[in-house]
Amino acid sequence: MAEPPHDHRRTTRRLWPALALPGTIWLVALFLVPVYAVMAVAFSGDINLFGEPIPAWSPWDWQFATFGQVLSDSISGPYQAVWLRTASYTGIALLICVVVGYPVAYYTARLAGKRRGLVLALILAPWWINYITRMLAWVNLLQDDGYVNKALGIFSIEPVSWLGGNPLTVVIALAYGYLPFFILPLFASLDRIDQRLLEASRDLGVGTVRTFLHVTLPLSKLGLITALVITALPMAGDYYTNTIVSSSPRTTMIGNQIELFLLQGPSKNFGAALVLLLSLVLLFFMTYYLILTQRASRNAR
Repeated sequence: MAEPPHDHRRTTRRLWPALALPGTIWLVALFLVPVYAVMAVAFSGDINLFGEPIPAWSPWDWQFATFGQVLSDSISGPYQAVWLRTASYTGIALLICVVVGYPVAYYTARLAGKRRGLVLALILAPWWINYITRMLAWVNLLQDDGYVNKALGIFSIEPVSWLGGNPLTVVIALAYGYLPFFILPLFASLDRIDQRLLEASRDLGVGTVRTFLHVTLPLSKLGLITALVITALPMAGDYYTNTIVSSSPRTTMIGNQIELFLLQGPSKNFGAALVLLLSLVLLFFMTYYLILTQRASRNAR
């Protein structure tokens, strides 16, 4: 006997929340709870016998003096240089990702069959090796007696001190480490472009460069923004890349400053406050991206 329609609808209404339950538990346990714990430490006003802040789990006990001081120091105090350094390193590394990653994504999207699979495998190959291991490999290449300086010596060029506080090394390492994050979403966007539009442009006598500027680039704009956001979010909070290839106060980024505070007992609330401030900054750019995405979806309809 067939199930009555209203019973089927009732079963369906119960099924979808049940399917979402594991993901909801995962989100609460591994995202919302840690974020609340960071807030409890950032807004704490008491310390224990060891000089460490006592988390204020109740919002009624929150004190905002530490967060206000961190915000003030970030605008016009000792953390201002760290924020500016983080923004400049991230911005330059993103520019390198655009210059290197866009041609790679564009070329890969134009391939077909086994050649496309091979190129995608090469793009993903760095992820088969631990990130820290790859950075340590760069340390071996860039040390004073490494292969890079040996190659420069062949052309009678003086060895360069790549490690120990060279901003260029930090920027290049960031761009190298996060380049696959940039290429893959951009490739997906370029791959969805209707090839008939490009063919129509060529049929009308438009050159390759003008076709790219007026057809391909505008159609891949949202994919480019997606790639920038996905790459910038982890890059802005990165601390281990800088630690491995530099470990110098001259190249300290905001992630390194947070790590320094968290390793110091009495300053953990300052580190937590910086985490919240960084999250708010990244949330602003994420919101801007979501607005652009919704606007593009409405225009597509």
